[in-house]
Amino acid sequence: MKKVIDIEERIPTLRAKRRRRSNIKFILLTTIFGVILFLLLYFQSPYSDIKTIDVTGGSIGDATFYQEQSGLNVGESMWGFKEEDIEARILQQDWVKAATVKRKWLTTVSIQIEEWSKVAYIAKDNNFYPMLENGVILPLQDQLVPIDAPIFLEFDNEKVRKRLLKELAKLNKEVLAMISQIKATPTSTDPYAVTLFMNDGYEVRAEITTFASKLNHYPSFVAWIEKTEGYEKGIIDIEVGEYYRSYLKEYKQVEEAEDGQQGVEQNEEQSEE
Repeated sequence: MKKVIDIEERIPTLRAKRRRRSNIKFILLTTIFGVILFLLLYFQSPYSDIKTIDVTGGSIGDATFYQEQSGLNVGESMWGFKEEDIEARILQQDWVKAATVKRKWLTTVSIQIEEWSKVAYIAKDNNFYPMLENGVILPLQDQLVPIDAPIFLEFDNEKVRKRLLKELAKLNKEVLAMISQIKATPTSTDPYAVTLFMNDGYEVRAEITTFASKLNHYPSFVAWIEKTEGYEKGIIDIEVGEYYRSYLKEYKQVEEAEDGQQGVEQNEEQSEE
């Protein structure tokens, strides 16, 4: 037989449940109100302002420059800007490869800059202009600029110049540091031919399309040459294959060729007479 529960017996239980629900609602509403109040006070207080703008990674432009480009200032609201808008503003600079803007803690904005690498200089009007791996020539000129990268000579073809800059960016740093000057030496059959003058006294003849893959082996190739008995400085040709010829043999062949050409011209003149 089922037990019949009197309603009066259930009243205390119902009251307790109702009280718990009321307490939960009260706590929830109090919490929401407290959060809203805290946010209102926070946004109206100096604690929501930018206290520090931390710029890292720049060398072409300094921290002050990038802060000015960002448009952010100490004392402005931490929440009054979009990160992507600041990044797009900084990326308008031709030498900036990437920009990352983040809010850090409650009062700091972090700006991380990645610039395109400087890989060469180009000589114009007795000045040296830095060139970046993306082909940009910086509008900086100074006769006393430290030469810490190769100098381009006679590179009027922009397409060829940009292609070579990309190859230079692929070089090992120690190999790049060994290059003093690069001269464009195109021919009717090969517009990408170049001649390199190395800091260790060698001359390298190369082809831009295979430039980095071959030139990265330059130190080992030179080490092999200098192990041979009676070696001399000379020309390393990596255009098609890889071979070496001393300056003495190279210029002797040139002189013989010039003498032969002069002999042919003299014979032609005599036959005409």
